[in-house]
Amino acid sequence: MINLKKNSQISLEKNGEDFKHICIGLDWGVINKKSFFGLFNDKESVDLDGSVTMFDSIKKEKDTVYYRKLVSNDKAIRHSGDDRVGDSSADNKDNEVIYIDLQKVSADVDTIVFYLNSFKQQDFSDIPYSKIRIIEGEHHNPNKVFASYDLSGDSSFKGFTSMVMAKMNRAPGGRWTFTAIGEPIEAKDIAGTIKVIREKYL
Repeated sequence: MINLKKNSQISLEKNGEDFKHICIGLDWGVINKKSFFGLFNDKESVDLDGSVTMFDSIKKEKDTVYYRKLVSNDKAIRHSGDDRVGDSSADNKDNEVIYIDLQKVSADVDTIVFYLNSFKQQDFSDIPYSKIRIIEGEHHNPNKVFASYDLSGDSSFKGFTSMVMAKMNRAPGGRWTFTAIGEPIEAKDIAGTIKVIREKYL
């Protein structure tokens, strides 16, 4: 498994064969809060929304898949649905999964960007962890993790409720590359995030 770092880039292929299907797994934990003079722990559910937007070569938004639209127009991308809680303990399960059939992605799509928004505007620095994993194949199988990237969890995320996680670019010849980003941004919702992506990440 490849452990990605910020701005690291990999080709979505193995042993010279391009991937045809991948799953993008999103995993995060609940917020642990101390109460009654620190004697007890309260757990606060975390509602993060994982979304993906496709752009063409001139930065025009072609389609967005998110919790209210679970399938892309070209049927290439499917979203598993909204998780409004998060994990109470670290596990090997993903809270939301984005399935991508790379063979079906519309020919005019040049870049695919993945991002997170905190629906309840919870500060990312309070969330104990959030991760993104690339899994080989059309079925979500944690035993086939190709690469992973740890996202939030440090002071640089304090005061932010949205982040750009990663992007995929179509390289010459049709092969896709994946770039880890993991940067907090000044946005409050999906529309604001797409605006920042067009300005800074394409």
